[in-house]
Amino acid sequence: MKTGRKTSPSAKTYNEQCTACGEKQELTDQGQDRLCAECLTLVDTLRKNPDCAMKLMNISGTSTISEAQKKPIEQEMPDVLDAVRYRTIDRERNTWYVSVSELDGNPVEIFASTAFDRDQHLQSRISNLTTITRLISLILRHIFLGERLTLEKTLTQLQRSSRMPDDLPAMLSKVLAHYNKRTTAETSKDKPTP
Repeated sequence: MKTGRKTSPSAKTYNEQCTACGEKQELTDQGQDRLCAECLTLVDTLRKNPDCAMKLMNISGTSTISEAQKKPIEQEMPDVLDAVRYRTIDRERNTWYVSVSELDGNPVEIFASTAFDRDQHLQSRISNLTTITRLISLILRHIFLGERLTLEKTLTQLQRSSRMPDDLPAMLSKVLAHYNKRTTAETSKDKPTP
């Protein structure tokens, strides 16, 4: 690829191996690296258009990004978040308040409550709603913060949703806990004993 790129008068040039492609030719300092004209042009293009790398890899039929590189970086949830509260009414005319916590304009948690949360008639529905919102919040944190989803985190959210013995979240938690024990047992088998 001939680029005709000119180096600035202040840029130092060397005749060594390019850090990126390994070709021995005239190089230009690029931070800690020394790059040939072709690689320097490619670096400039990628800086201006980061999506270009994936497009070029697809065009060339190569995909050298490892699974570790594909994983999103997990961000830590701040202690204070902006939130938006919505008031909504269900088909039985009960008023519910839905609060959505946001980070950089993205939803990362959702909560729902009602003024009648002490009403025994609504306890089962509130428990189920709490379960739904806790699991949705877990998914939102995965999508927008890169938080890793695990069975343990799912079980924790189900257990925290339970309001009465043997309600739906408690039953789901008990059933899924069997898989958690199996996973833990299989992991222990694979580890060598000291």
